[in-house]
Amino acid sequence: MNFTDPLFWASLMQIIGVNIVLSGDNAVVIALAARSLPPRQQKKAIALGSAAAIVMRVILTIFAVQLLSYPYLKLAGAALLVWIGAQLLLDDGGDGAHIKGNENLYAAVRTILVADLVMSLDNVIGVAAAAKGSIPLLVIGLAISIPLIIFSSAIILKLMERFPVIITLGAGLLGWVAGEMGWEDPAISPWTQQFPGWLEYVVAAIGASLVVILGKTLAARQTSASAKEGGS
Repeated sequence: MNFTDPLFWASLMQIIGVNIVLSGDNAVVIALAARSLPPRQQKKAIALGSAAAIVMRVILTIFAVQLLSYPYLKLAGAALLVWIGAQLLLDDGGDGAHIKGNENLYAAVRTILVADLVMSLDNVIGVAAAAKGSIPLLVIGLAISIPLIIFSSAIILKLMERFPVIITLGAGLLGWVAGEMGWEDPAISPWTQQFPGWLEYVVAAIGASLVVILGKTLAARQTSASAKEGGS
């Protein structure tokens, strides 16, 4: 790793650029997962979740090519991402009062890690390609993206407090990513490649709709169950 080599800085800028583009999804996940925490714990969840997600992404990127070559991995990840998106639409209501703060914090960090793991499967190859096989360069580039993700998450969190519809849009975004991910799985790609490219966006839109419908349905059931418990 030669710091005086222009190629080093060009590759580093490529990694940072890719992460700026990819941080949007992660920022949404982090903000969604932290939104129900007290303000002080929101900051901890964002910091811990972001840092842990970057460390995990470094490890995942190293093995990205091998991981993504396995069939059905993206399909499984897409299904998990749909479920995560639906769960993020659930309103804690009064239930959160019975849960300790640190349990909420750890649950938020866990959600961030699982979601980032699933979403990273679809984009780490671009980062690995920009690193050109250099692990130190990969680590440096991804480490620089930590403040980018934290900054974006904090802004989105504030917007969610003011405009709750962003929560639904964010969950739908996870469903969109899930649809694209499942469509590109190596196990079915020989079949999907026979269709026009625009059909992938239709599947992504179906994924987004599925997350919102599933999340709203679960939220309605949760509200109904809470009302029955309150009336009994």
